[in-house]
Amino acid sequence: MSLSIRNQIPGTVTAVTAGEVMATVKVRLDGGQDLTAAITLEAVKDLGLTEGSAVRALVKSTEVALATGAVAGLSIRNRLPGTVTDVATGGAMASVKVTVVGGELTAAITKEAVTDLGLTAGSSVVALIKSTEVSLAGA
Repeated sequence: MSLSIRNQIPGTVTAVTAGEVMATVKVRLDGGQDLTAAITLEAVKDLGLTEGSAVRALVKSTEVALATGAVAGLSIRNRLPGTVTDVATGGAMASVKVTVVGGELTAAITKEAVTDLGLTAGSSVVALIKSTEVSLAGA
């Protein structure tokens, strides 16, 4: 199967908390960061996810927001520090490549955001990803 999702980061399930319909799955990424995915309980069962399962965290580029420092007052739990390696801008949007420990992410953000944040290669950033925007696949 081929996927258009560029952001695929390997990791290991550290905990599964099941509810009636949804579950939260904690993943320790190979780079040492922790990530939480909120997925359906059915997906947990279909994938056979348990503590110790090898997975790939999948995040669409349009679901990765960037900040240039610590951000308080947000409910977003997934915060991965990194460094911008490339910025490609178009008329309205930009593709920003970010290296994080253990992998690389692409964020599709507005050209205006790139300008407002002053993003260039070498900029330190924090990738912000809502738990509901993280899918999991077996490794």
